[in-house]
Amino acid sequence: MKKIIYLSKIIAVTLFSGMILYSCKPQSKKVTSLDTNKNPDNTTIPMVSNVKHPEWSKNLSIYEVNIRQYTKSGTFRDFEEHLPRLKKLGVGILWLMPIHPIGEKNRKGSLGSYYSIKDYYGVNPEFGTIEDFKHLVTKIHDLGMYVIIDWVANHTAWDNLMIREHPEWYTVDIDGNFRSPVDDWSDVVDLNFNNNKLQSYMMDAMKFWVQTTDIDGFRCDVAGMVPTEFWDKVRVQLDSVKPVFMLAEWEDPLLHENAFDMTYAWEIHRTFNKLAKGEQYLQSLDVIIENDQKDYPENTYRMLFTTNHDENTWNGTAIDRFGDGLDVFTVLTYTLPGMPLIYSGQEAGLSKQLAFFDKDDILWQQHPAADQYRKLNQLKYDNPALWNGEFGGAYTRVINSMDNVVLSFFRKKDKDTILVMANLSPNSVNFNMKLFFPNGEFTDINSGEKVTFNKIDQFQLPPWGYRIFEYLD
Repeated sequence: MKKIIYLSKIIAVTLFSGMILYSCKPQSKKVTSLDTNKNPDNTTIPMVSNVKHPEWSKNLSIYEVNIRQYTKSGTFRDFEEHLPRLKKLGVGILWLMPIHPIGEKNRKGSLGSYYSIKDYYGVNPEFGTIEDFKHLVTKIHDLGMYVIIDWVANHTAWDNLMIREHPEWYTVDIDGNFRSPVDDWSDVVDLNFNNNKLQSYMMDAMKFWVQTTDIDGFRCDVAGMVPTEFWDKVRVQLDSVKPVFMLAEWEDPLLHENAFDMTYAWEIHRTFNKLAKGEQYLQSLDVIIENDQKDYPENTYRMLFTTNHDENTWNGTAIDRFGDGLDVFTVLTYTLPGMPLIYSGQEAGLSKQLAFFDKDDILWQQHPAADQYRKLNQLKYDNPALWNGEFGGAYTRVINSMDNVVLSFFRKKDKDTILVMANLSPNSVNFNMKLFFPNGEFTDINSGEKVTFNKIDQFQLPPWGYRIFEYLD
């Protein structure tokens, strides 16, 4: 994450501050840590991250794989057939939703939730065998891509062997009964991370997958519901095997101090949703971006997205939520500081909410979204201004005459620059730039047109329109 060069006038807004929707729509049950990064006068002390990102992650995007729904068979072997297509799409990191056996006791739906783990050392027989999984990892690496798997440390299935062999590893209520971490999560039972033997078991299990299958890291489910100190220890253990990439499903700067490369940019995502519906003004996004840049360590990655498995299942498709604005908000996930996420099927115009507990195949078809993702992935890979964390360029807000609806900004790394103009409204707009406009000859990445800007130039954008200009030294 680069420090912001933030030059526009900020209008204070009252921001929604609710709990994030997770795999089964939880409410918070544990406190990750205290907010200790404050001076006595309540001013923020800039956090420092000690995490060393794998060098290969500097200019990649991430793609979430829903194995169950990806093919008719829902197997690793059939998913392999899509790997050349994903490589051509420009995908860098593949995140596989949980691959472990699913509990049967208190199961939801016919197949159950991926996040109800029956065996941390096993493979879900729906998908294949551990040998099939190793074969998939090898194929991914052979194509120059990387793979992380979903890890559910916070809770297990009710019929996980641990509950019988180590009941002391679980949380109990006042009557001594095992309990779910959240009422709605009736298919899982909460783990108690105050137990050091549980922590050792979980660390050993994670190391097993890195050592045995050569995966490149983990996406950690509801990471803030597990003590940060545990994740700090895990990172040391995993990096002793190989440099790993760690993604936390949470939004907390302290997770970046020693453990995680990337966290979810939930506040930005929620603001995107509200802007698309006309429920907030652009200035609210300005405030969120400024706070994000200020609160998180400079070298951290933030994951930007229009959808993921939670959003698609519980809140509607990206098409439902963004409508005609989907393309422009997709562009922002690639051009604002952070790493963009693509969810399974978005490149095929995913237009349905995929079932979470039952089989529900993705409809694969040719769609214009694939061309947009391919172009944006290539742009991010090639232009250092859009790279991740400290590898990328600083964000500078450009003031324009329609600042209430047009987000204009540039990212600059050395002499490489990306300039973005995004109309976040359903109306055509005419505008000109007022301050902090970059100089030089730029190329419109869509038309290939060469443009030398002048401060008096007038610009026009259609409803939900955008333009991206590139300057390469």
